[in-house]
Amino acid sequence: MTERKVLIVYAHQEPKSLNGSLKTIAVEELSKQGCRVTVSDLYEMQFEPRTTRKDIVGELYHPEQFNYGVEAWEACKNGSLSEDLIKEQRKVKEADLVIFQFPLYWFSMPAIMKGWMDRVLVQGFAHDFPQCYDSGLLKNKLALLSFTTGGGKEMYSDEGVSGDIRYLLWPMQQRDLKENLERRS
Repeated sequence: MTERKVLIVYAHQEPKSLNGSLKTIAVEELSKQGCRVTVSDLYEMQFEPRTTRKDIVGELYHPEQFNYGVEAWEACKNGSLSEDLIKEQRKVKEADLVIFQFPLYWFSMPAIMKGWMDRVLVQGFAHDFPQCYDSGLLKNKLALLSFTTGGGKEMYSDEGVSGDIRYLLWPMQQRDLKENLERRS
């Protein structure tokens, strides 16, 4: 049996928080099970969440008008993304399982986590139209969302003040939600 490799992308500014404890327990338990665990602690790394020209090393594809999506796609194809992005992409490539650990803030993930996704999971690395979702470039990877809500189950129900949590998670787990809704009807 080969060693399973796990990447935990962790986004919480306080190591002693519930999210920090969940991350620590995941590392301990997965390591006991023989997994090799790598953690990208975005706050500790001071990960830059903004997409900028600095993400592209060398010449731009269209220097006259900067379009991040186009430039990142071309840079990914040409191996000219910034070193911090290449390092994170390498971690994703090596992982069998990627766990995203974060608190739910204003019905979404923290900006630093969203920035990690925007900058690391660029076209040409994670997807390439029309190769998305089931046919995407990372289709053989497993991903797990592990997050805290700061509220009880009743808050995230059909009748709850925040609404059904499945709808809040739609952008993060599009395919699974669609299948679950089809089963309910």
